[in-house]
Order: sequence, then structure tokens, then C-alpha cells
Amino acid sequence: MEPPPGCEGAHTPEFYRDTLKKILDEGIPYDSVCFKDASGTSIPQNVYQTIHLARQLLPKEINISFHTHETAGLGVFCCKAALAAGATQLDLSMSPVSGGTCQTDVVTMWHALRGTEYDLGIDINKMLNAEEVLKGCLQEYFVPPEAKTSDPLILFSPMPGGALTANTQMMRDNKILHKYGDVIKEMTDVVKKGGFGTSVTPVSQFYFQQAFNNVMFGKWKKIADGYGKMVLGYFGKTPLPPDSEIIKIAAEQLKLEPTTKNPIDINDEDPSKGTEAAKKMLKAAGITDLSDENIFIAATCKEKGIAFLNGEARLGVRKNVVLKEKKVKTEEAGGYTVSINDKKYSVVIDGNKATVNGKTFNIDIKEGVEVTGTAPTDKSQAATSDNKSVKAPMPGNVLKVDVKVGNSVSEGDQLLILEAMKMETPIKAPCNGVITSITVTQGDPVDAGQVLIWIN
Repeated sequence: MEPPPGCEGAHTPEFYRDTLKKILDEGIPYDSVCFKDASGTSIPQNVYQTIHLARQLLPKEINISFHTHETAGLGVFCCKAALAAGATQLDLSMSPVSGGTCQTDVVTMWHALRGTEYDLGIDINKMLNAEEVLKGCLQEYFVPPEAKTSDPLILFSPMPGGALTANTQMMRDNKILHKYGDVIKEMTDVVKKGGFGTSVTPVSQFYFQQAFNNVMFGKWKKIADGYGKMVLGYFGKTPLPPDSEIIKIAAEQLKLEPTTKNPIDINDEDPSKGTEAAKKMLKAAGITDLSDENIFIAATCKEKGIAFLNGEARLGVRKNVVLKEKKVKTEEAGGYTVSINDKKYSVVIDGNKATVNGKTFNIDIKEGVEVTGTAPTDKSQAATSDNKSVKAPMPGNVLKVDVKVGNSVSEGDQLLILEAMKMETPIKAPCNGVITSITVTQGDPVDAGQVLIWIN
């Protein structure tokens, strides 16, 4: 990782040399060392100096691998610098997935090294044939345009290639991709004030989540859980001390005190984590297979892991599917097709019930008065004028519903959890009352402003 221009004090060649020394001092057996620039933002000269210092520490027979991305268009330069410094392996990729947020293409690197002592020596015709085969295998899959783009602005926001496209796809799904440029601009400040944690998973996501929150809710008005815990020390020590004001804000919002305790000890003290807690989750979900694999999935992914094991996970792979318009003859059933914001809804009214895109609602029709609707009849009671609606603050997906119709709740009680941009947002009761209607279920996508729950 290279800090954004104007940010200094961490992630220097000496920083990585000292980190390598600490790892070697642990006496862990190894036969290879890899330096990974996940965001593709390193200065080529710093790549050279880093690997040169590492080569001086390591035995000659130890393989040094270098991995970078073409996100900023620097891949070839950095790969050549790594080789000159003593690297013995490069991570490359093949078209159509090479370039942009992925690694440099092997054909490009082959050409860049021709006539040098690092000539790859490959049969280029066989490689070209291999790339054509891969193109054929992947032609039906959707590749976001930003995945194939080199963007110099990434230098100011060290976002790893995999995280970049994952985040833009989530923003595309939530119809807020137009905010992406603003989020990227926030990254420099978020990285600088967050202590310069290395921008790979999960820290890269912490950065993006906080930058996203700064754009959507106002600067530092909502501290992302992971980012806040990082600056407070719950994941260990950051390369540099985080900004003192941000530490204060995070402590206030997350209701946590800064700590210097070992993260392993912190986790061991948390009864919601670990093997036994995971087994309890599996049993509560009716999953009887308590294999190590299932325990690991439940422990690391929580509700998402349980949904995956129950076959309810959402598929993230996208294909280039041409949607065919399905004509529904709603007129024959006494229905209508309603268009709202270019989205069509099939509406069928039968007495005091209305079916909208397959979901049934109770309705109250009075002469000369507009129709007022409630939640689905199979989940709720009819809404009244005394009901207070709880709406989604942003687009997302329902991760978990914590209440049932008929439950009494107090102001501030958690009603459900929305997930958006890999962040869990608790939705809390705005008042005391009784749950009269729940209009969503786990896994449902929701739009900003959509009513989730009614409280009377």
C-alpha cells in the first residue's frame, strides 16, 4: 500500500523491512515471501527499495513474489522495479480479466520484458490461444466497466481492486453509484485519520465504509463499526496513532473505550464469539451437521453464514442476461399495471384486499377517500391512523428481523438489521408501542424510505 499523496509516516520501505524482521524473528517456517500492492498505487522506486531491503534479509534460495494491480496504470513499472530489486516471481493475469482492478496481463508483461534478462520465455501463441479460451468461458458473465479501467484518482484513495468493484457493484445495486466519486474523495482523510492501517481486507472495507458514511450522513456523523473499532485499538495497533478527535468521536458513538489489549484476548472474553457460540447458532437454525467447516462458516459469517448453509444465500455472480418482458393480463383479473419511477407494479383489487406483485395487502376504501394500505395480511394486522411507520434510511437488504407482530417494544429497541455496503445498520423503534405490521422478511431488498414496520 502507498499512502495517498500528502500523507507521510507509514508504509515506507523501512516500515516493510522492519515488519519482515518481526515475522522472521518469530521463527515460523517459510519458503516464500510475497509483497502485495492490492490497490496498485505503489511508487515504483519504493517497490524497488522495499524488495531490495527484503532480499538483503532473506536467504538467496527464498522466493520473493510481487503482486500488484493495474488500477492506477502502474503495474508494468512496478513489476519491472520488483524484478530489478531481486524478486523472482510476478503475479500476472490473462485477458479478459487482466488490467484495471486486476493484475497486469501476461502478454503485456511478456512484451515489456522482451530483450531483457527477465524475458518470460513463453510461447506467446499458446498464451494468446489460452486467453481466447478464457474469453469464451467468461463471455456470458457481467464485468463492471470500472473493473477494466485504470484511474489515476485511485492514488488518492488506496482501494484494492477486489474491494473496489465489490463496492461499486453494491452501489449500483442500491442505485447510488453516482455517489462513488464523492466517496473516493473522502478516502484520503479517512486513511490519514484512521492511523494508516494496511488497505487490504478487512481494513480496506473499513475505509470505504467510513468514507461512504461521511458522504451519505455527513462527515464523521456516523462512525462505521469496523473503522471505529480499528481506531479504538480493538484490532491491534495501527502503523501510526489515529487522530485523537476521531478516537473521541468513535468512543462516543460506539460506546467503547480505547484499548491496548491483545485482540485475541478481547475475542476470547466475548461469549458471542468462538466455537461454542457458533455451535449454538447452528443448532438454533436447525443445522445438525456440526462439522469444523460449518462451525467456521457460522463463526465468521454469523447470519449470512447460516443463510448460506440453509441454501438461502444471494448469488453474487452476475451474468449478461437479456430480460424478456413478461406480459401479465391483469385486466382479465380486474387488475391494473401501475408505473412508479419507471418501475411497473401489477395490482389486483378484490374487495378489501389488494395484491401488488404477488403480495396481498388489506385496504380500507371509503367513498371519496384515497385507498390506504397495510402490510401483507399473512404477516400483520391492518394499519390505522394511530400507527407509526418505521422506514428504511437507505437502500439495502434485510439481514435479520428481531421482532414479531404483537411484540411490545420500547423506544430504542432493535427491530431489525439492514445490510448495505457490507455494513449492518440496526433499525430501532422510534417510540413505545406494539408491532402491528412487518412488511419485510429476511433477505428482502428495500429502497430508501420504504416502510419496514408499523408500530401502534
